[in-house]
Amino acid sequence: MKYIILIVLAVVALVAANGLFVVNETERAVLLQFGKVVRSDFEPGLHFKLPMFQDVKKYERRIVTLDKEPQRYLTSEKKDVLVDFFVKWRLNDVAKFYTSTGGDEALAEARLESSVRNALGKEIITRKVRDVVSDQRSGVMNAISKQLNAAVDELGIEVIDVRVMRIDLPEEVSQPVFDRMSAERKSVANRLRSEGTEASLGIRARADQTQRVTIAEAERDASLIRGEGDAEAAKIYASAYQKDPEFYAFHRSLEAYRSTFANGDAVLVLDPKSEYFQYFGEGTKK
Repeated sequence: MKYIILIVLAVVALVAANGLFVVNETERAVLLQFGKVVRSDFEPGLHFKLPMFQDVKKYERRIVTLDKEPQRYLTSEKKDVLVDFFVKWRLNDVAKFYTSTGGDEALAEARLESSVRNALGKEIITRKVRDVVSDQRSGVMNAISKQLNAAVDELGIEVIDVRVMRIDLPEEVSQPVFDRMSAERKSVANRLRSEGTEASLGIRARADQTQRVTIAEAERDASLIRGEGDAEAAKIYASAYQKDPEFYAFHRSLEAYRSTFANGDAVLVLDPKSEYFQYFGEGTKK
């Protein structure tokens, strides 16, 4: 009896060991019976299955990254571009995933990669090289994401994000594109330089005109002031002459002497009795 009990306990322990399984929070599980899916809605925790008759397959619940080698694509100009991309995806329906792929994650990734490449090719073939490498990239990604989710829905997976990390041009394409872009930039620079030169010439012409007008007005005003001063001086001289002609003549003679002998080395060859020396005592007075 004791041995029978031990045998029964061993069988129960074996059945429990083979019948119990744990689903972690980072996993999705599918219960199979004779190769067919019987249940796929397992929550994290401890669960039971029929030993020998049922089997459990577990898969990653978290987001998975698909990152492959860059691929060549043709643009609408029939020129090659090298596109380096990655895809973020996760299981959405584990029963559908197992049914469509046999639970082979590598097969699912291969089909997802093929769908991404096809979607990229369809989008890039409608665009020129300049559009592909410009800020229109986000529009391409949005269009691809919609196509992918429709294409991989039968796989039971969900595409979270598609991103192009880098778009390169092959050497035979990149150099002509670079040369053309360089020529365009030089053309823009020459145009801006020409416009700047034209504006500079205009500013200089206006400044020169303003300078000439200002100088002319200043010379005119100076002439007017000088004329008024000369007239006032003549008026003063005339008034002084009328008051004392003798003193006025004497004052003018002194100014003439001061002007003549200002340098100290002037030599005059004149008759000492000439009118010029009338106030030196030897000259002849009028």
